[in-house]
Amino acid sequence: MSQTTSAASTRPTEESVGDAVARYLAEIGVTHVFGVISIHNMPILDAILRQGRITFVPARGEAGAMNMADAFARVSRGLGVVVTSTGTAAGNAAGSQVEALTAGSPVLHITSQLDTIYMDRDRAAIHDVPKQPDMLKGVSKAYFRIWEGRGCIPTLQAAVSAALSAPSGPVSLEIPIDVQRHTVAVPSIIPKPAHAVVTPDAAQLDELARLVRGARRPVILLGGGSRGASAAATGLVERGFCAVTSANGRAVVPEDHPRSLGAYNMTPETQKLYDEADLLIIAGSRLRGNETRNNEMRFPRPVIQIDAEASQGGRNFAVDLFIHGDARLALEGLLERLPERLETDSGFAADFASARKKAEANLEKGLGPYDVLARHLSQRVHAGGLPWVRDVTIGNSTFGNRYVRFAAPNLGVHALGGGIGQGIAMAIGASFAAPQVKTIALLGDGGAQLNIGEFATAVENDCPIVYVMMNDKAYGVIQNIQDAQYEGRRAYSKLLTPDFSLVAASIGLRHERVMDIGAFAAAFDRALEVSGPTLLEVDMTVIGPYAVAFGGPPAGAAGGAK
Repeated sequence: MSQTTSAASTRPTEESVGDAVARYLAEIGVTHVFGVISIHNMPILDAILRQGRITFVPARGEAGAMNMADAFARVSRGLGVVVTSTGTAAGNAAGSQVEALTAGSPVLHITSQLDTIYMDRDRAAIHDVPKQPDMLKGVSKAYFRIWEGRGCIPTLQAAVSAALSAPSGPVSLEIPIDVQRHTVAVPSIIPKPAHAVVTPDAAQLDELARLVRGARRPVILLGGGSRGASAAATGLVERGFCAVTSANGRAVVPEDHPRSLGAYNMTPETQKLYDEADLLIIAGSRLRGNETRNNEMRFPRPVIQIDAEASQGGRNFAVDLFIHGDARLALEGLLERLPERLETDSGFAADFASARKKAEANLEKGLGPYDVLARHLSQRVHAGGLPWVRDVTIGNSTFGNRYVRFAAPNLGVHALGGGIGQGIAMAIGASFAAPQVKTIALLGDGGAQLNIGEFATAVENDCPIVYVMMNDKAYGVIQNIQDAQYEGRRAYSKLLTPDFSLVAASIGLRHERVMDIGAFAAAFDRALEVSGPTLLEVDMTVIGPYAVAFGGPPAGAAGGAK
């Protein structure tokens, strides 16, 4: 190659910031972007269209777009990207971004701003929100703004690196509309984002290994922060640990492993096991209130906590050793320091298996007629390696979060923050991340009405989804709480519910209503076989209620009761 040719190949390309954003995203491997087009983001979306390297998915609202990007990130184990407009549009996404923040999902939220001459000045320009940065900072792991075109690529790199680096989370990036049109020199070699991890201290791992070697009944509690540590966590269980998971840490150890209690962590039997244990490792869990009886559960000593975020150390429970580090690196380091087999109590492992069996039997009994549905979903989801998406609904609180097994930790997606109405859109994002299989989504009729327009997005994109809607024509859990705590005064919880068959017909969504629980399995299997999305509506007003009314989390625990 001649010197002239070599110099030409490394010469920066002059293009608009909108084009540079689209090019950067494609170069770092982004395949899908979700959002809603607006006058304030057209330079970016037009560039995505012209370049043809990224699939843009037009959502019906920014809240749904953020949920899609969030679920895409979780299932793909990569970066989710959403593009919104300024002002109200960015605000529409904020509630869903709270969910991404709660889950630690690596999402890049690219939003816009007014022309820089009007920005932050409160001069009543259309779409002006003078405190938009404050809002975005409140729902983001980090916030950035591109002030001038020359800062485009470095700021993009910083934003994506922040989203991906532990502890991961959603990052907001503002690009004023006039800056999107600026001309910028884009380097021929696009810098890749840095994916920083926190390396645990070797001396602390030595001490942890010493403690483990002296334990006879060790337990490891796995949270969402350990989703990348499956091999190491399973290795510890194979050597003698017993495992408990949070709802977001499920399947880090295989769901059918005999030494795993799964997410049945608030039963009397589980408390008894904690009382008998002699060591507990908490890996990547925030120990949420509604999974620890508002931090009133009794844990064994010593307690060792591992987390990539240093400020989490001892936040909810006193710990004897806090290890600041990536869960995968810490558990791998521990494995290297341990013998191939720990001298543990085999009877303790048998007690774990017995406790799980009893918890599942009690759950099945409480489901009444719906145990048939839960069993069939569990078998199909687990065997098929299908993404399992759940909205906040009684079905998820009873059987979705614990009973229905899935094949890998990234295949479980649910609204950790307790906000209703996110399941329809989350399923769309999950389906783009796993297009080779059907995504299964568990919905309630009340929550579905918050983002009902996203059904059209699923149809428009022929998404491979089976929506299982439990329809009791009410906010059922609210009514149960009102019956138990408010003398049966059912205020504001009865809903005017649409005829979902007509809604589905109006947009070409395949629909089937199940009015006999014995017909569910066949209807579900039919939905698995057809292409595109299906709404499978379970008519609870005909089939009847659960055997045990679910009235929200235990008294004193945190919310999600909708």
